[in-house]
Amino acid sequence: MTSTPDCDNSHLPPELARYSRQIRYHNFALEGQRRLLASRVVLVGCGGLGTVLADTLTRAGVGHIQICDRDYIEKNNLQRQVLFDEADIEAGLPKAEAAARKLRRINSDVTIDPHVVDVKADNIEMLAQNADLLLDGTDNFQTRFLINDLAVKTGRPWVYGAVVGAAGLCMPIIPGQTPCLRCVFDAAPPPRMSPTCVTVGVLSPAVKLVASFQAMEALKLLIGRSDDVTRRLISIDAWTGRVTQLDVQTAASKGDCVCCKQKRFEYLQGRSTGATPTM
Repeated sequence: MTSTPDCDNSHLPPELARYSRQIRYHNFALEGQRRLLASRVVLVGCGGLGTVLADTLTRAGVGHIQICDRDYIEKNNLQRQVLFDEADIEAGLPKAEAAARKLRRINSDVTIDPHVVDVKADNIEMLAQNADLLLDGTDNFQTRFLINDLAVKTGRPWVYGAVVGAAGLCMPIIPGQTPCLRCVFDAAPPPRMSPTCVTVGVLSPAVKLVASFQAMEALKLLIGRSDDVTRRLISIDAWTGRVTQLDVQTAASKGDCVCCKQKRFEYLQGRSTGATPTM
């Protein structure tokens, strides 16, 4: 679209002009953008969800994004992992590094900090020590419970996301205000009982929908609009177009969660372990 007088950016500092359209949104405004530029995010996993999250938040102007992923790119990733291409496979690049190279070309004002690492109990606190927000780009409950433990222990928000087939879930978690992940899912399902992208497949539009919901909740949290956060479990079926919000508040208010009520951080203490492969 061509510029019109209504879209004049002359009132903005030059370094903020690229964000003019989101600054114009009344719930965002200039103050929200400044807060976003000063924020720090740790993204655990850079697969389907993680690449969409990283791309969206880099374009939005999150000041510092740390990407943690141990994996290398495979050809089947290209169907849904939006930051990678065939040249990355030929170069033998790990996902975190390939993503960082793309993101720096998208927005050079954002600091992208890639870590080719398996996020575990013995390193997650160090990796996330300066983070304002934790983001879930993983595909297994063990690592999600590890993120949940750290978030609850340190009082930092995080955003859960999961997708398989054409369906997915998203839930923002604000420790002390909303149910944590273990309020809703007390234990990880046995691997043989849990469908994965390998066993039942995954559709790219579903990945993008779930990650977009995650990114929207992340932006609210980072700009200080926590009152506007969707405090429910969001269920998305991309095939039917159905989006449902499930009230999970009673899971926290009536339950005796081992994590947020009992303050037993079993995953963070290494009693349970998990790796961070990504979808």
